[in-house]
Amino acid sequence: MASPSGITVQAVQSIGLTVSDASQAADFFTGAFDYTVVSDTVISGDEASYLYGVPDAQVRIVSLALGQETIRLMQFLSGTGEAIPTDSKSNDLWFQHFAIIVSDMDKAYERLKKFSFTPISPEPQMLPNDIKAFKFRDTDGHPLELLQFPPGLGPDYWQSKEALFLGMDHSAIAISSTETSLSLYRDVLGLTHQGSFTNIGIKQETMDNLFSAKVIVTSLTPAQGRLGVEFLDYLTPPGARPFPLDQQTNDLVHMHFELLVDDIDAAVEVLEEAHVQFVSPKVIDLPDVMPFKRGVLWRGPDGHNMLLVES
Repeated sequence: MASPSGITVQAVQSIGLTVSDASQAADFFTGAFDYTVVSDTVISGDEASYLYGVPDAQVRIVSLALGQETIRLMQFLSGTGEAIPTDSKSNDLWFQHFAIIVSDMDKAYERLKKFSFTPISPEPQMLPNDIKAFKFRDTDGHPLELLQFPPGLGPDYWQSKEALFLGMDHSAIAISSTETSLSLYRDVLGLTHQGSFTNIGIKQETMDNLFSAKVIVTSLTPAQGRLGVEFLDYLTPPGARPFPLDQQTNDLVHMHFELLVDDIDAAVEVLEEAHVQFVSPKVIDLPDVMPFKRGVLWRGPDGHNMLLVES
């Protein structure tokens, strides 16, 4: 169903993340979670520079699939930017993770322990409704989550026992206002609001490694596909830090949602009226090596990056 603006995001086609070494990152995701390499390409010249807002950009993009979902590892061969702050917390507004669904948390955790990572949660946690979750960071500092749904909860496709790692359910971003974010992602982009609930208590604190955590969690889904968007609106603790104003796409903190639309020109007109901040100066026509034909990068109200694409 189209939003009041007329835009409909057809799918969250991928999650993009900037990495320091695409080969090392690919080895981690394929080894620890059974992702498979779909493509490995380099984009450079004006198309890369203007799309990502980085002068003289040369970007290696390795696409990895898990189940029906995809991530794109982006290594800026022209030079990696700033590291992720080592004291990052889940309520800092640059926080974004994606959730990898597992069929057996104990086995998945044992597999992960064979690789280099930094825990956020001390160990897998049992959350309300018998959901099991574990948060951690990869070697570049990107936050990730393993998630297991109990029988009878969540979509049927996450109940499969045919594989240990099943796919990706959502990518979550820390936000400053649920109402403000809904007005953009629901009312302008046409994502469907599936509901909101508040998490509080020792389990949430332990999972996030964040004392006195109280968070409004909001789920949204696109028209198609299994990969959704989640808001994390932390009511406490205070002191959440904003996205750095000088963030660049080649900084390791960069992650983005790749949002597929039917008519990117019409979507950009609506986004301009909504006064979002664009990184790309215009819609960029891309070479055949890319998995989409046209794209434009912009930022949401809290600085999170969105790559709008048209096939």
